Amino acid sequence: MAAPTEEDWLGISEGFYTNSQFPNCVGAVDGKHIRLQCPPNSGTLYHNYKHFFSLILMAICDANYCFTVIDVGSYGKESDCNIFKKSIFGKKLYNNKVNFPQPRCLPGDEQGIPQPFIVVGDEAFALHTNLLRPFPGKSLNDKRRIFNYRLSRARQNIECSFGILSNKWRVFHTTLLVEPNFAVAITKAACVLHNFVRRRDGYNSEDAQICNMENITRRNGVGNSTSNAKDVREYFVNYFNNPAYELSWQKRVI
Repeated sequence: MAAPTEEDWLGISEGFYTNSQFPNCVGAVDGKHIRLQCPPNSGTLYHNYKHFFSLILMAICDANYCFTVIDVGSYGKESDCNIFKKSIFGKKLYNNKVNFPQPRCLPGDEQGIPQPFIVVGDEAFALHTNLLRPFPGKSLNDKRRIFNYRLSRARQNIECSFGILSNKWRVFHTTLLVEPNFAVAITKAACVLHNFVRRRDGYNSEDAQICNMENITRRNGVGNSTSNAKDVREYFVNYFNNPAYELSWQKRVI
């Protein structure tokens, strides 16, 4: 799975804007529990909050439900935020070392302030200038609800990617009866094969019908965001609520 180039990020961004109307988005991130039989002498390391044993597939996908970055093998008990921060890509992102394109003005907002290219995630992830997450429920107004809705439309791509992966490779519907290292190899191989099939078969709008957005409300938020990150998110809030850039139905769904 080759690391995306700057041109790749730009192509992914175009796909997200075409399919989800979320500009400057280069990926959606989330974690998936891969069921595993309890390894010997592992205690509660693999026991997750859903009360089964697992290891974590942390992944970022594009608008065609292909995985662009994966990290496999963390203990099931760990949180998505910690796993992502400790991953190779997460360390690069939070240290501003990912080869994202230079900030660009949002579509139609050429006289505005150039905004960074971003990854979208749920409330489990720490807000960053290159990673946007929704506002928590306790601080919502109509403008922020619209932002959350627009972000969820882009973020559902990773839920769909996991759904397609599991339905194509049905071993993920059951418990893997192998040791953790072998389970990691199986998961990595399945992700590569998944990408091959997706690129061979192309985009299919029916794939979106199997999305399961169960992760939207299950997690607690992460605080201590930088002021720059909050400014970026507020800029997107104002952009999505500008009559020139709003979706015709967005006010009806909040």
